[in-house]
Amino acid sequence: MFKIIEKKQLSADVFYMKVEAPDIARNRKAGQFVLVQLDTEFAERVPLTIADANAQEGWIALVFQAVGASTLKLSRKNVADELGAVLGPLGNPTHIEKVGTVICVGGGIGVAPLHPIVQAHKAAGNKVIVIMGARNKELLIFEDEMRSLADELIIMTDDGSAGTKGLVTEPLKKFCEQNPKPNEVVAIGPPVMMKFCAATTKPFGVHTVVSLNTIMIDGTGMCGGCRVTIGGETKFVCVDGPEFDGHLVDFDNMMMRMKAFKGREQEDLHKCRMEAQAAQLAGGAK
Repeated sequence: MFKIIEKKQLSADVFYMKVEAPDIARNRKAGQFVLVQLDTEFAERVPLTIADANAQEGWIALVFQAVGASTLKLSRKNVADELGAVLGPLGNPTHIEKVGTVICVGGGIGVAPLHPIVQAHKAAGNKVIVIMGARNKELLIFEDEMRSLADELIIMTDDGSAGTKGLVTEPLKKFCEQNPKPNEVVAIGPPVMMKFCAATTKPFGVHTVVSLNTIMIDGTGMCGGCRVTIGGETKFVCVDGPEFDGHLVDFDNMMMRMKAFKGREQEDLHKCRMEAQAAQLAGGAK
């Protein structure tokens, strides 16, 4: 049922897939995500934000980075292959209303889940300024899509190979210093990027929304793997989020918890690559 109908490689380890999922395409809203399983029996559930969708044609677009065993296996799927299960749409949609000027900040692969939010804010009649950041030009994604939507697009790279050399917080601060200041900021990307975006806007009192991508297992709030501290209270990203007030998120606690899973993830990825290499060698020996 969940057939891959298009696949592109956006950068060294980032992939784009269109997947047939008509029910999800009809019902999804900006900011929501799905859980993907390669098979329905033993596979890990991988949370992926819906980067785009077409209700008429019945597809959703997923963008992911091959950083663990499951996403590496997913990256090896091809057009006409089928996924075991795609569960969704999950999570609370982005709150969209006409507020004036909205700055959308995307870092790295976080630009993909930012895309439908930019679409929704434009549709609501807001002026949308997009700030995109990456380590270098080769890691920029969705540049054409954002350029076609945004009233203004600013590109920042660590090495200056595209746009302006520097961090996304630099133009963000300049916009906050202007009069009038932006009405809202949405930031999606690595936790440390979202942390400093929130720190940048807080002195100016600009409402800032962040979308958290923590470890998830069941996606229903039962396992507790995605728990975060928001304003001193425990919340679960899968059912209470994925979006929260960036000024209330305890980013240090979240990053500490995510590090606890990183070692095992890298072990699984190494094992998966070794198994694939062994299978290739065995095939060549026949």
